[in-house]
Amino acid sequence: MKNKYLKELNSLKKFSTSRLFHKSFKLPYLTISSTYQNYSKDVYQIMDNIYQELKIDALISALLDGKEVNFTEKRAALHHRYRDLSQKNSDFDSISASNFLLKKIKENSYKNIFVFGIGGSYEGPKLLHEFTETKENLFFITGPDKDEFLSLVKPRLKEKNLYVFISKSFSTDEVLLSHSWLPKNIIKKNLFAITANKSKAIELGFAEQNILGFPESVGGRYSIWSQVNSPVIEPNESRNFLKGAASIDENVQIKSTVKSALKNIVFNDIWSHNFMDKKNRVILSYNWKLRSITNYLQQLEMESLGKPNNPESIFEYTGQTIYGGFGPTAQHSYFQLLHQGTSETSADLIASRSNHSALLNSQAEGQFKLLSGKIKFKKGMDAANSNIGGNFFSLDKLDLFSLGALIAFWEYRVFVTAAMLQINPFDQFGVNAGKRVAKKILNK
Repeated sequence: MKNKYLKELNSLKKFSTSRLFHKSFKLPYLTISSTYQNYSKDVYQIMDNIYQELKIDALISALLDGKEVNFTEKRAALHHRYRDLSQKNSDFDSISASNFLLKKIKENSYKNIFVFGIGGSYEGPKLLHEFTETKENLFFITGPDKDEFLSLVKPRLKEKNLYVFISKSFSTDEVLLSHSWLPKNIIKKNLFAITANKSKAIELGFAEQNILGFPESVGGRYSIWSQVNSPVIEPNESRNFLKGAASIDENVQIKSTVKSALKNIVFNDIWSHNFMDKKNRVILSYNWKLRSITNYLQQLEMESLGKPNNPESIFEYTGQTIYGGFGPTAQHSYFQLLHQGTSETSADLIASRSNHSALLNSQAEGQFKLLSGKIKFKKGMDAANSNIGGNFFSLDKLDLFSLGALIAFWEYRVFVTAAMLQINPFDQFGVNAGKRVAKKILNK
């Protein structure tokens, strides 16, 4: 298989950049428009043949059936169970966790809420907080720099505060460091932990009734569906968020628009990286409420796909380097490089048709058309490369249902890409190695 398909794909590398490949997919909550250069139906067909031979539909089913798909750590990946609102297992009940914390906040009239966490324990809650803006005086502390603690926590120590520490292992150095900075006279009932290691939290002095747990089988970058989101969104908000994600789960196993869009995007991602030398991909959001989504998706993709290549795979390169940010800001900083530079990259743009800003929407649409070659400036100082290509994600509504669907779709994008590359998206040994080295240096 490897030599056959490699030869066929290499033979298709010579398309002109003026030749554009267009596809559009209308989902109930989202429209995805794709424009690619150097791509064709022939490329798609070969990629689909690989997809079928690797039995990726069966792998998706195995994931959703709770079978062992994290093959290096020999366990299932159960993050999707949180999105199943019929799930009776309290371990997967993030709505109850939201209700629990909401009750505590109302009973105690907390003035400030401090959320301590890093990585997935930070990026997910932060994204949801910025999107909903339902809790005032909520602050995030990542932990490695005491100046962060001193600037945010110290001036408010005499006020009535809720302190929520989030760590899957409860051995995360940054979280433990933040905990050590709290005064020893902090009232115990104001301290809460969200962790898969309850015994460690109890050991550190947290009351058992103030500990919300979640299973080991949920990776940090997939924990946004879990109790991790409970400090920042209300129960009804959590329900809508989960419903949006579940709508993807329900459609990804069948012949649907969701699956068609997914395969189209994944095939081009791999093609662009491995055969068109596009090592980078920019993700840009043209909604203020989604200003941090690039950071969230960056961790999801790069921690999941940044793995050594499988020698048995036809593909040499695994995950792309992801960068980006808030579109209006980005276009005043590094769009010069995108439009006229020599770096090879591809692009994902995210916007919402329901946004009230006509300028924002026109910027998003205009930049995508220029980047992808649908509009071309080839003369004089205004000449633009127009050779980037990519995907334009347009949300019908800027609501939690749509956000849940978008993130779940992106998770499947990562999972199917990993399956095509024959790597494991659910481990992160490189991250762990870096932590071990840092600890050795610290302990010298």
